[in-house]
Amino acid sequence: MIVKLTQMGSSFLSGLTVLAMLLGVCSATQAQQKPEELAQQSADAWLALVDSGKYAESWQEASQLFKAAVTKEQWQSKLRASRDPFGKMLTRKLKSATYTKTLPGAPDGEYVVIQYESSFEHKQSAVETVTPMLDKDGSWRVSGYFIK
Repeated sequence: MIVKLTQMGSSFLSGLTVLAMLLGVCSATQAQQKPEELAQQSADAWLALVDSGKYAESWQEASQLFKAAVTKEQWQSKLRASRDPFGKMLTRKLKSATYTKTLPGAPDGEYVVIQYESSFEHKQSAVETVTPMLDKDGSWRVSGYFIK
């Protein structure tokens, strides 16, 4: 009996060691991700809110800089006027993602300017520019959105 308990304890400790190593690898992988990759993940999640018409939620998930520049009501109104006429999102393909610490008219910080080639139900070809920034809490959040 004592041998079995010791073997179980040893297996349990081995399992914990493997789990700790996996968690370390996951953390290291995230730390090794480029800012462009992290920012794009944030932009894609944010765009999913916009695509589904959740404009108030997209404002809520935006950066502090964004929310200081436009009220939730203004944002909803602007999107209804500019995005709704395009209809349903059909395709979106990454065109470019560029990391920068400066942008015209914005405070210095960490930004990624992402452009997508997009197609909508009523607008065959458009370019969406989404600009996530590294917010004060260390999360990438959208600070700008333009569509042409």
